[in-house]
Amino acid sequence: MGAGDKASQPLGINGLGRIGKLTLWDHLFSKRFDKIIVNTGREVGKSLDDLIQVIETDSTYGTLSKFLYGYTRKCDIKVVDADQAVLEIDGTTVKVLREARNPKDIAWRREGVRLVVETTGQFLDPTLPADYKTGSLRGHLEGGAEKVIASAPFKIKDKTKSLPDDSLLVVQGINHTDFDPAKHHVISAASCTTTGLAHMIKPLIEAEQTSRILTASMSTIHAATNTQSVLDSVPKTGAADLRKNRSVMNNIILSTTGSAKALEMVMPEIKRVGFMADSVRIPTNTVSLIILNLTFHTPLDDAGEPLINHLLLNDIYRTAAEGSQKGMLVYSDRQNVSSDLIGTRAAVVIEGHESHTRTGFINLPPETLAGFGVPASAEVQIPVTHAKLFGWYDNEYGSYVNCLGELTAYVAKNMG
Repeated sequence: MGAGDKASQPLGINGLGRIGKLTLWDHLFSKRFDKIIVNTGREVGKSLDDLIQVIETDSTYGTLSKFLYGYTRKCDIKVVDADQAVLEIDGTTVKVLREARNPKDIAWRREGVRLVVETTGQFLDPTLPADYKTGSLRGHLEGGAEKVIASAPFKIKDKTKSLPDDSLLVVQGINHTDFDPAKHHVISAASCTTTGLAHMIKPLIEAEQTSRILTASMSTIHAATNTQSVLDSVPKTGAADLRKNRSVMNNIILSTTGSAKALEMVMPEIKRVGFMADSVRIPTNTVSLIILNLTFHTPLDDAGEPLINHLLLNDIYRTAAEGSQKGMLVYSDRQNVSSDLIGTRAAVVIEGHESHTRTGFINLPPETLAGFGVPASAEVQIPVTHAKLFGWYDNEYGSYVNCLGELTAYVAKNMG
């Protein structure tokens, strides 16, 4: 669904935080929908002018005018109906609902909204009923929507429950075609890190030379998010991780990420690898870095040199960037720093300049082989290559919201 292929129904967005506002910006830019209904569930500031200021300014990406046009012109925001908070922004009608915060009470049916993007981060459990006392992801369906896309991974509170049959976790460009409009009504667009990681892994799984990954792990050097404390604060009762309450401005903070588990859901073939993942939070506003460590069994050429090396890996990424993952994966030979990637519209940008490998040997003595029923009279040496790869991703707009927007357009187009 492009600029000339608009959806007939309005799009609903619940929330106007980091992902909510940038999702609105993305659809104002792409012109996929003629009308967008945003729910804040409360008044913003003291007047409609305050709400408009929130919409048109951003500390990371600048003004909405700059986002849409660069420095060439100013974005035109017209107040169509002040009482109903109806605006016209760059030719798109935007209406802001301020009455309800519980998804089931939001007037999606009244507004003709069939598809909602849930961006608050508060409603992520697909197993909770629509009338759950504190609100539920399924409440959007009771409110009149037919499909809801959560802008974060599912979080099932009751560990005895499994993912319902009508729910689906996807990454755009990886498994989004698994969406079945007749079956799936509750969708998760995974996370920014899972999105970048999946697009880093995909070319390696698909290339014959690198498809047999022995081990894999990753660390994401991740920009700050609103879940962190600006200054040190007191942890909640029962909190297990005290570091989440330490000042994001003054610390490097070890953290966790569910991206490895989510990766297995969108790429089942990775389950055999035993993927590990962790996160390190740093005091920057956006753009994060995946450091991916992999080991491969590698054959040797006639000269005894490993066939898997950094040149091969970079060539695999170049080919993917120009072919099957064009627009989703970018290969770069430049020496980048994080601010260079702000706003880059790609799931991941491979830092080819830093790709490197080292090959060693695993020595298996005869007695070890005999334990596996393999007869041997001498020690066997198996060549193994360790690779370290780097992938940038703008965890707010450029990578995640861009992919979320593409997924939203795909779902809308296939809803019928």
